Amino acid sequence: MGLTKQVILTDKAPKPIPVLNQGLVVGDMVYCSGQVGTDPATGKLVEGSVQDRTEQVLRNLSAVLEAGGSSLAKAVKVNIFLADMGDFAAVNEVYAKFFPDPKPVRTCVCVKSLPLGTDVEIECSGHL
Repeated sequence: MGLTKQVILTDKAPKPIPVLNQGLVVGDMVYCSGQVGTDPATGKLVEGSVQDRTEQVLRNLSAVLEAGGSSLAKAVKVNIFLADMGDFAAVNEVYAKFFPDPKPVRTCVCVKSLPLGTDVEIECSGHL
């Protein structure tokens, strides 16, 4: 029998657009869609620095993982997308505060643009 997909939807993270889900539980894994620094209460990007938005992104991802039965402590793989690689160190400062050792494996790439004109987007997956 194939694995079932359980949709994750929590009001503690921004409401997803109709073409995607916040996350899915499949087997013993939780897969999260990419998050940007949107405040779920206002639906608007957090103002301030890339660090402020990174912190909001990681709070959003944490909420999705927890709604699916996982957590940032159980994260296995993280993908970071930056609009400017000059923000790499600033993002890493915030990132280090959210992920305990052993840190998940990770990729970080620079892209031309991101949703809503933001400067950082992060996606991740974690085990149950």
